[in-house]
Formats: sequence, structure tokens, C-alpha cells
Amino acid sequence: MSIWTRISEALQALASGEGLAALFTRKETAPERSVAFAIAVIALGAKMAKADGHVTRDEVAAFREVFQIPAGEEANAARVFNLARQDVAGFDVYARRIRRMFGEGDKVLIDILEGLFHIAVADGEYHPKEDAFLRQVSEDLGLGERCFNAVRARHVADAPRDPYDVLGVPHEADLDEIRAAWKRAVRDCHPDRMLARGVPQEAIKLAEKRLIAVNAAWEEIARDRAA
Repeated sequence: MSIWTRISEALQALASGEGLAALFTRKETAPERSVAFAIAVIALGAKMAKADGHVTRDEVAAFREVFQIPAGEEANAARVFNLARQDVAGFDVYARRIRRMFGEGDKVLIDILEGLFHIAVADGEYHPKEDAFLRQVSEDLGLGERCFNAVRARHVADAPRDPYDVLGVPHEADLDEIRAAWKRAVRDCHPDRMLARGVPQEAIKLAEKRLIAVNAAWEEIARDRAA
């Protein structure tokens, strides 16, 4: 059963008229975490489309890079997007419910933010309203300023980049602590770990940029400490 078929089945829960955000009121079982991930990115992506006022073909193409929509499933994917766009619930409602559903500090919350950034910059422009939107989403997901800065630096070419933010360590951390953080970050990028936390197979390619940035941050810090 494809992810889009499962999403379509999940949408039957909307018959009560509670809105798409109602899908995030319960803790999903492990097999459905990929469904929850997809709905989260679609829903927040639809809300983000309102941030700069339009959706470009590049953004749609970027979405399809993360989620391969097989023939016959386009209608299901479009239905989720349209429901999210029309739902009266604000993006903060989605983000907070996603945070509760996956749990505080769950790595999949970073994966969701990565997916949104991938879509936001696909048209070659990072709009100030998109920045404000994604900053607030990051806060509502409980990710913090350091995490937001690290993800933004990976996707926005001219964004400030701090290697300590990338690894999630303070500047005063000793080298052993930094090395341990680097190794954890590398492990978190492994495809098996991403699949285990509910990231769809297609979205795992987002980890490529993260792994490059993580390794570059460690090399920069180690080089500076050795100087």
C-alpha cells in the first residue's frame, strides 16, 4: 500500500468536518509515521505558499523530489494540499500538534524543517516572509534558534553559518564533546535511522546536504582548534 493510499484513507477521518489539523491530535503508530511526516510537510508547505503569496513550478518540482507521487496518486496528493490550504487552522496549530505527535526533540522534526526549506528555496529566492514563517515553524516545533540557523545555512546560500550551530554545541565545548556531537550527527543522517523515525524513502536524499554540512563543520572546528 503506497503512502498516498494510506494518506487517502487517513483523510476519511475528516468526515466529521474537524479539518486536516485533526489528524495530528493523536500519537501515530510506527507504520504510520511516514504518513504523518508527509501530511506535515504538505500541510505546512501549503501554509508556506501563502507566506510569499504564490506557488511556483520550481517549488512544486522540489516537492516532487522529496515525495515521488506515482501515477494514479496525484489526486490524493492534491487533495491533501488543497485541504491544508483551505483549512481555517493556522500553521502554528499544525506545527505544535506535529511536535506533540512525534515528541519533544524527535529528529523527525528537523527532517520536516529540512523538507520545508528545500521547497522554499527551490525557486531561487528566499523571501523574507518565508524566513519569518520558517523561523516561527521552527520555534513551534521546539527546535530552537541554533537548529534553525543550522538548517537555514544548509539551504540558503548567503545565510550566516556557524559550524558550532551545525553540530549543536556551544563555542566553549571541548574537542571531545564536539567530536561526539559530530559522530551523533553523522549517525542521524544514516538512511536506516531516517527510515526508522518515519521519513519516507524519497525524502532521505535531504540528508545529503546535512551530512556534507556536518562533516564540513567538524573539519572547520578541528582545523581552527589545531591552529
